[in-house]
Amino acid sequence: MASSIGNEKSVNPVLRISQLDALELNKALEQLVWSQFTNCFHGFKPGVLAHFEPEVKAFLCLVLWKFTIYSNNATVGQAILNIQYKNNLSQTEKYQPLSKHQKLWYLIFTVGGRWLEERCYDLFSNRQQQSFCKIKNYISFGSGLLKLCGLLNFLIFLRKGTFATLTERILGIRSVFCKPQSVRQVGFEYMNRELLWHGFAEFLIYLLPLINVQKLKLKISSWCLPITGLSNSENTLAAHCRECSLCGEWPTMPHTIGCPHVFCYYCVKSNFLFDMYFTCPKCGSEVHSLQPLKYKIEMTELRV
Repeated sequence: MASSIGNEKSVNPVLRISQLDALELNKALEQLVWSQFTNCFHGFKPGVLAHFEPEVKAFLCLVLWKFTIYSNNATVGQAILNIQYKNNLSQTEKYQPLSKHQKLWYLIFTVGGRWLEERCYDLFSNRQQQSFCKIKNYISFGSGLLKLCGLLNFLIFLRKGTFATLTERILGIRSVFCKPQSVRQVGFEYMNRELLWHGFAEFLIYLLPLINVQKLKLKISSWCLPITGLSNSENTLAAHCRECSLCGEWPTMPHTIGCPHVFCYYCVKSNFLFDMYFTCPKCGSEVHSLQPLKYKIEMTELRV
């Protein structure tokens, strides 16, 4: 990692998007480490880490700093993207690793500044003395000023492409490639396949809500069932009164729609309100009139 990479002019400049991706990967790693650490305390009393959360986060960041910046001159996100920090204050054209002072100040600016920002409100919130109130106001003003400077630095970074963070600009550390970048081979066949599949999936998501699935299901079931020997005689009606043609259960408040089949009132009413072109799933008859069943059937007849 710390070996020479030759003349600085022959090194390909690090893209802006690569530097920003490295920062996002660093944030994702910190969140992952914190979530894994908090999972170890699920069996403890809730809120056991609440009072020491800034200190615990600072300690975890200190451990990450020890095995990344201090040891390899690169964060985890930079190592994944084949990037590392270079001492931009050196006058030589060859690669120069970060000095110990730069590494130490990087730790103070990143970890120490974050800890102070999270802890200053707790340190001075319960203090009523005028001196502590002034210190709190100074810290708040300094935090706002640093954020403003960070915004200006980001705008300059978008213009020139160097020093993605304010800490990098102050310490004079620059992101460079560890090894010469090779030409990336892109498989357009795979990309075309993915684009076609995503387009087809979006089309289905748009089309499926427009299809009346329930009506289609009833239509198919009416085609599959044989339609023979139907009559309006009382014996046929009594035979069909044993179950609802929709739910298959004992009909509650039995009603008819003009065909020999019987429905529960709530079943046929809800289906008719949902679909004004509702038809009988048994014979395909349309709803002529929703009438209560007038034929009285003895319970002994239905139990036979």
